[in-house]
Amino acid sequence: MTTSRIDLKNPDLYTEGVPHDFFDDLRRQCPVYWQPEDDGPGYWAVTRHADVIGVSRDATFSAAMGSTQIDEFDEETRLKQASMLLNLDPPDHTRLRQLVSRGFTPRVIKQLEGHIRDICTRVVDDLIDAGRDGQVVDFVPVAAAPLPLEVIAALLGAPAEDVGKLYDWSNRMIGWDDPEYGSTREDGELAAAEVFLYANEIAARRRVEPRDDIVTKLVTPDEHGDTLTEMEFDMFFVLLVIAGNETTRNAISGGMQAFMGHPDQWRRLQGEPGLLPSAVEEVLRWVSPVIGFRRTPTCPAAIGDQEVARGDKVVVYYPSANRDAAVFDDPHVFDIARSDNPHVAFGGTGVHFCLGAHLARLELKIMFETLATRLDRIEPAGPVRRLRSNFINGIKAMPVRIYPRQG
Repeated sequence: MTTSRIDLKNPDLYTEGVPHDFFDDLRRQCPVYWQPEDDGPGYWAVTRHADVIGVSRDATFSAAMGSTQIDEFDEETRLKQASMLLNLDPPDHTRLRQLVSRGFTPRVIKQLEGHIRDICTRVVDDLIDAGRDGQVVDFVPVAAAPLPLEVIAALLGAPAEDVGKLYDWSNRMIGWDDPEYGSTREDGELAAAEVFLYANEIAARRRVEPRDDIVTKLVTPDEHGDTLTEMEFDMFFVLLVIAGNETTRNAISGGMQAFMGHPDQWRRLQGEPGLLPSAVEEVLRWVSPVIGFRRTPTCPAAIGDQEVARGDKVVVYYPSANRDAAVFDDPHVFDIARSDNPHVAFGGTGVHFCLGAHLARLELKIMFETLATRLDRIEPAGPVRRLRSNFINGIKAMPVRIYPRQG
């Protein structure tokens, strides 16, 4: 057993970054670790890559029984969340995923590529402009936040002027644990209700005036006549606003922080643009924007050598799995040329593998390509402020100085 204990549930812990030393210790000594809770029954923390994959693939471990979050919710909230794709098991999950996946086909994603390039060009223009004459710039709102928000707006067919609303709703729904956002759990639920109203307005317009966008596809019955219920549509809209924004935004911020901490890798990316695909995978592994998801065994089961009971809470920790030395050579080295990189940043495979993984990879590839082409370097100019959350590995503020390429 480890000689020192850390409360993995405490959101204060993650304001200093992911506790990788503790996760290293757990993987060696107690890879399925019992984490007590002050306000709950406790849970099993799963830290090894193989076990995270195993739980993710095993239908014994339910997303629907309980929820995917560590905290317990009242029954009314739990029932609302039961319509969200994340919180379903097959066959309900299979049906809903097949319906919503129509908006994430390769053709749909390919159509967005030019728009993503335009956004990245404009974002880097703004970054350079804000950083003129050595001015300190907050990388997060200027560079990391606009891209995923504008892509979501494009996916939804939402007007550009509504991007600020999406940003506010996402922060309130995710940031209720962080006092800086001035939010509460109740305000987070209010933000979700505001998203519901907005989603229903867009859906009503698309039924009258269809477009070639994801909302039109989602409100149109499939070839079997099946369509989303209003609650299913609303909850998927919420999921898209959160998952499509928070994860990509924090991968961009965390990736740039990694490059600033490893300037040799930045120079290598500039000199070898062919490394962009592997660089994106390394950023995802290194950052691991989602800290963990909960599963609940539907019957007695085993995770490695640890027996778990029906109804126990089980939380899989992706940042720990992504630094597992049994899988990754030199896991604490940031290496953009890493060739063997089976990270679990999009989930540990299985039925809940991230639906938007291809889109997120495309956004990251184009963003870092644009940054590396236009900027000589970016340097830190002050302390990074991290999100107080045990769910999202997020950066709220990252002051930097910008040095554009000359000529």
